[in-house]
Amino acid sequence: MQQSTASGFEARLKQTADEVEAFLSDLFETKGAAAPNLIEAMRYSSLGQGKRLRPFFVIETAKLYGANHQSAVRAAAAIECIHCYSLVHDDLPAMDDDDLRRGKPTTHIAFSEATAILAGDGLLTVAFEIAAHPDTHANGSVRADLVHALSMAAGKDGMVGGQMLDLAAEEKESSDLDEIVTLQGLKTGALFRFSCEAGAILAEAGTEARTTMRKFAEHIGLAFQIADDLLDAESTAEQLGKRTQKDATAGKATFIDLLGLEGARTRANTLVSEACSALESFGENAATLKEAARFLVERKK
Repeated sequence: MQQSTASGFEARLKQTADEVEAFLSDLFETKGAAAPNLIEAMRYSSLGQGKRLRPFFVIETAKLYGANHQSAVRAAAAIECIHCYSLVHDDLPAMDDDDLRRGKPTTHIAFSEATAILAGDGLLTVAFEIAAHPDTHANGSVRADLVHALSMAAGKDGMVGGQMLDLAAEEKESSDLDEIVTLQGLKTGALFRFSCEAGAILAEAGTEARTTMRKFAEHIGLAFQIADDLLDAESTAEQLGKRTQKDATAGKATFIDLLGLEGARTRANTLVSEACSALESFGENAATLKEAARFLVERKK
């Protein structure tokens, strides 16, 4: 696949990161808080964290459908809170038992296990507080749709269900490709589906629009996970800012195990092409989203 310059995409990604960072920093203010240490742990777990890819897709799809920008920023912050909570809990000793996340100590190392659990709980619940707030959308039905979609993405039929399947995979001798696709479609893909569908929800677009964005998201979510497997196999902990080879150590099958390095890379690129094809009707208006899809498999960390 030809390497993209990603200049327009990178500028928009940074703008999204800055806007979400500012929103969350204001929201998680320790001054006057009933439990300031909890808020400090929530700040630690969410501020200055990652690329903000999921918020980016919320804001870009909202733009595509003409939704209000500030509504999109709030929905973007909500999904980022869900994502950050999932990382805090994933890192706990009872789960992946990681000491390093994005180049710094994980939350339970920096604070304590109990505080990390509560910080994750706080991030999870504040996501729904944001989504349900009248400032997110004047129409209560739209807010209800948004909350419902967020709960489906985060819960038993989404990310949490996928995490359970991931834990169960450690006890299995082997997994086939369909099982891994299903697992990752829940654990990783569900949050991407919400991120891409949220813009259509906020714009009060119809069923066809939401279906289009879900189709796009399913392709990019799977491509993202395959790229993650490739990075895990080919990079060092210093390069990624987190421990590598975790699935191999746990005995869990990955896309690379079943497809090989080049087969996995080809599958990821094919998924990106299919994702971009889903947006053809938008013409140049979807150029940045297509660029973002290509970035997911070209990134180095």
